[in-house]
Amino acid sequence: MFKTSTNAICLIVLSCCLLIACGLNKNTGAVVDDSKGSEVKAVKASIVQKLKEFDSQPVEQRVALYYQLKKESPDAYTFGVEDELTMYGYGLLWNKKVSEAVAIFKLIVAEYPNSANAYDSLGEGYLSTGDTAMSLTNYKKSLALNPDNFNAEDYIERIKNPNKKPEKPTERFVKIFTPEQYKADLDQLGQTLTTVHPNALKFISKDAFWKTIEAKKALITPHTTYGEFAWHCNEIIANVHCSHTTMGGFYPENAMLPLSLRFPLQTRWVNNQLFVIDPLNNTDKVKLKDEILSINGVAVSTIIGGIYKHIPAQGYAETTKKHYFNWWSTGLIPYALDFPETYTIAVQGGKDPIVLHQATTFKDPYDDSSIQRCDNGLCFEVLADDPKTAILTIASFNYYPWNNLSVFTTFIDKTFVEINQKGIKNLIIDVRFNGGGSQQSSIHLLRYLVDKPFQYYARAEFEGKTEKIDGEGVVAPFENRFKGKCYFMMDGNGQSTTGHFMSLVKVFKLGTIVGEELGSNQFCSAGQKICRLANTKLEYYVANNTHESTATSLPDEVGILPDHYVTQSIDEYLSKVDAVKAFTIKLMHKK
Repeated sequence: MFKTSTNAICLIVLSCCLLIACGLNKNTGAVVDDSKGSEVKAVKASIVQKLKEFDSQPVEQRVALYYQLKKESPDAYTFGVEDELTMYGYGLLWNKKVSEAVAIFKLIVAEYPNSANAYDSLGEGYLSTGDTAMSLTNYKKSLALNPDNFNAEDYIERIKNPNKKPEKPTERFVKIFTPEQYKADLDQLGQTLTTVHPNALKFISKDAFWKTIEAKKALITPHTTYGEFAWHCNEIIANVHCSHTTMGGFYPENAMLPLSLRFPLQTRWVNNQLFVIDPLNNTDKVKLKDEILSINGVAVSTIIGGIYKHIPAQGYAETTKKHYFNWWSTGLIPYALDFPETYTIAVQGGKDPIVLHQATTFKDPYDDSSIQRCDNGLCFEVLADDPKTAILTIASFNYYPWNNLSVFTTFIDKTFVEINQKGIKNLIIDVRFNGGGSQQSSIHLLRYLVDKPFQYYARAEFEGKTEKIDGEGVVAPFENRFKGKCYFMMDGNGQSTTGHFMSLVKVFKLGTIVGEELGSNQFCSAGQKICRLANTKLEYYVANNTHESTATSLPDEVGILPDHYVTQSIDEYLSKVDAVKAFTIKLMHKK
C-alpha cells in the first residue's frame, strides 16, 4: 500500500480507486510541435517509461539501467520521484510479477532509506512471496519511521497472529462504541477533512460544515451501532462535495448490511419516479415497472432527498447521485429508513399498501446492462448503414505512463489512421461510464480533435511539486487530426479526468454534446489519502490535491452540461434502448 503520514493519521492510497484520479503528477517528457513547427519539450523524461522499454529484460538489468542513467544523465529523467517508482512496482505486483516487484521495491528502499512508504511496499512485496519473516521486518521498519502507519500496524498483527479470525462485516455493523468514542471520532473526521482536503469548504461554509457534525453528535446514544455511525459519517463526508472524498463507494456499508434488513426490491430512479425493475423474491407482490410512491409511509421523494445528502459528488451535480442510488438502492434505502425489519410500500394504482417479503437475495451494485458497452472499454465502430459515420467509445482514461499508457495511445493512433483512410465525416465519441484516469490519455485524444495549440491545466497543485507536469505546457494538434464533425455522448458516471476532457470540448467548441449533466467538470480535487478514525477504525478517503483545466470560465458548482439533454425513460431502460445514442445519430442525420 502506498501511503504517507499526516497529523490526521492518514495514508495515501494508490489502488484501483485512485486510478480514476484527475491526473498522476508525473512528467513524461513528451515532445510536441506547436503551430509554427518548434518544439515544446517537458523538462524531464519519465525514468519509469524508460525502464518499461526494457520490460522484456530481467529486472536486474532494469535496476542496473536505472543506476547507469542516474550516473550518466541525472538531469534527464525523473529521478527523485519516489511515487513513480512505487507505482511501477505495484504495476508489476498487480500483474503477478511478484519477484520483479520486490526487486523494484528494494531499489526504492535503497534510494529512499528514510521512507516509511518504501519499507511498507517492500513488506507487502515479501508477503506476496510468502516470506512472512522479511515482510514482518520491513513492516516494522516502516512503522518505526512512521508510527501513524496503521496499515503496517495491521499487517504486523496479522503476521504475528495468523490464526486470529478477522471481524466479519456483519459483526462490525452491530458493534457499539461509547458515545464519547463516537463523538471524538466525529471531531477527528471534521478536522481531517478540513486539514487534508485543499478545497473542503469550497461548496459549503465552515459554519454549516461544523453544524452538521454537531447535529450528528446530538444523535449519538449509548445504543448507537457502528452501522448507524457510518451513515452519519457518510453525510459529513458528502458535505465536502467531492467525488474523490468517500468512504469507499458504499462497498463497506453494503458488505456489512445483513441480508434480512435489505430492501427486497431492485428499483430504478428515473425522471423523479421510482420503478421496480426486478421484484426479486416478491414476484407475487409486485410486477415489473410498478411505480413506488412511498415506503413505510415515507414519500419516495423524501427518501431519495435524504439519501442524496449522503452521496459524494462533484459540486452540486445530481446525476452522479442518481446513478449511485441505482447501483446501491437495496442497501441505501435501509440506511435511510434506519434499518426497518419489514417494508410496506404503496404503488401507483394500488388500492392497499403491500407488505413485502423479507429479502433473500440482492444484486448490488446493480450493473446497468441496458446500454451495450464494448468489452475492453476502447472500441471503434463504423456504422454499417452509414460508412462515413463512426463511434469511438472511450469508457476509461485509466491508462498511465507507469503502466499501460501505450495501450491507449496505440489504439487511438491506429483509430485515427483508420478514420482518415475511410474518409469518416462524422465521429461520435462516447465517454459514458468513464470514471477518469490520466491526463496523458485525455491530452492524447484531444490532440486529434483540436485545431490549434492548447494548454490542458490552468493549475495543478499538490504537495511536493517541484516542476511542471504534463498538461501545464502548450501542446499542438496532430497533423492527421480529425477535421469532420464531432458529437459527444456523456452521462453522470463521468468523473475526474473525464470532466477535464469534456470541459475543454465545451470551451473549444469541438462538437455537439448529448446526454445528461456530466458528474464532473474542469475543477477537480483529486488524489487520495486513506484515513482511519482512532476509536471506531472507520476508514475513508480524502482528496489531497487540485487539478483544474483551462476551461475556467465554466461554473465549478455543476457538471459539464449537454447541448441536448437526453436520458432513458423507464420503458427505454427495460427495453434496452440506448436513447442517447439513437438521439445523437438522428441529430447527426438531421444536420
